[in-house]
Amino acid sequence: MDKVIFEKDGRIARITLNRPEVMNAIDDDVPTQLEACVQKANADPDIHVIILSGAGDAFCAGYDLQFYAQSTGTNNVTQDMPWDPMKDYTFMARNTEQFMSLWRSHKPVLCKVHGYAVAGGSDIALCCDMIVMAEDAKIGYMPTRVWGCPTTAMWTYRLGPERAKRMLFTGDKISGIEAERMGLVLKAVPASDLDDAVEDLAARMATVPVNQLMMQKLVVNQAIEAMGLKNTQMIATVFDGITRHSPEGLNFKAKAEEVGWKEAVRLRDEGTWDWTDHRPINPER
Repeated sequence: MDKVIFEKDGRIARITLNRPEVMNAIDDDVPTQLEACVQKANADPDIHVIILSGAGDAFCAGYDLQFYAQSTGTNNVTQDMPWDPMKDYTFMARNTEQFMSLWRSHKPVLCKVHGYAVAGGSDIALCCDMIVMAEDAKIGYMPTRVWGCPTTAMWTYRLGPERAKRMLFTGDKISGIEAERMGLVLKAVPASDLDDAVEDLAARMATVPVNQLMMQKLVVNQAIEAMGLKNTQMIATVFDGITRHSPEGLNFKAKAEEVGWKEAVRLRDEGTWDWTDHRPINPER
């Protein structure tokens, strides 16, 4: 089964993340298949707009930690020590570039978020041109608490420095309502209205000539890229590797191997574990 599905519906291309059994978690195949679908949409002169969504109960729950963190030994995101940061960068930069196919797409990309768009899933969503969220959906990058740095680095460009720091210093998840209030997403609507809101906006955009849409997107994106987006992403992707091979990052992976990734993530996100000393947090310290 394809892990990312492409469908053409008149002037609209529908791209769907399709691993619903794991809340569309990212594995080695998803970024490659996502980029291929974006390229397919861009190659079709009849398509004006792309809608990106997720199958099942969520948009995307981030990287598949059951494979990347819980499994013992090494894989693409955890090397034996001493580690080679450029080997890590090569792997993660590939994923970042494939997520950024959404940003580079000549056809506007409208992202529909229900359930969760968290961790690497938020990277994917924030590469899109506009995001419409269900009010009760959640978005955030929890791995900033340990074992991650958002490689697409889109938080600052969408929120500005202070609000980006508020999200990245805490690793909090916020609702669609708060995301709209902060200016992170275009708008949030009741979950029952999400499909209609996205379809109405896509239909309105689809009446504009393809070349007009392309020119307007290039102008806006160039303003962001002139701020140094590429350089920022390079640093963020290197830092992402460091977070996973720091003492705290290695302790987190060891804990995931010991108790399972769900329990390790719970300890991380609740702030109840000292990853430096690999023991529960002592509030007296």
